[in-house]
Amino acid sequence: MAQSLGDFTDLIRSAERSAVHLEMRDVYAVPNEDERFAAWRRGHRLDPDDRASWWRPWLDVVQEVTAKGVRLRRARIVSEPPSEYIHYEHSFTFTNIAAGEEIRWLPRRLASGLALPGNDFWLFDGRLVQFNVFDGEGRWVHTDRTDDRATAGFCSDAFEAVWERAVPHAEYTV
Repeated sequence: MAQSLGDFTDLIRSAERSAVHLEMRDVYAVPNEDERFAAWRRGHRLDPDDRASWWRPWLDVVQEVTAKGVRLRRARIVSEPPSEYIHYEHSFTFTNIAAGEEIRWLPRRLASGLALPGNDFWLFDGRLVQFNVFDGEGRWVHTDRTDDRATAGFCSDAFEAVWERAVPHAEYTV
């Protein structure tokens, strides 16, 4: 069972210096009835000048956290050619950046040789890891949290290795 946005909002708001997110899947489950994804498939794209139409409340939280000085970075490891879902994510990533996130993309072929954890994760202030566990269809199953120093260090090293090789969003095309 997935955690609520409220629980995660409290967690990200507790960050004091940094929050990093590593995403390694090519597809995250999007329910068939998800209107945003369906609209994107029909050709709708978010308007950079219409911030009110962007993903809320997540982007409000990002703005709040980054405004207090927390560095928020996200790295995505993606296959090429990218999946339809990655095209969808790429199309609205400018909203995350406008809210204060830094985002980079790493083609999967460039991740060979990197030591990576088995699941996507968030790392808060280099000490608390939240693993996001998904099933084979990309549905969020549950989260696991740990403050084990060795695990946090491994995840920090993995993220930084990906970040160094990854392409900034403004330079990455799908």
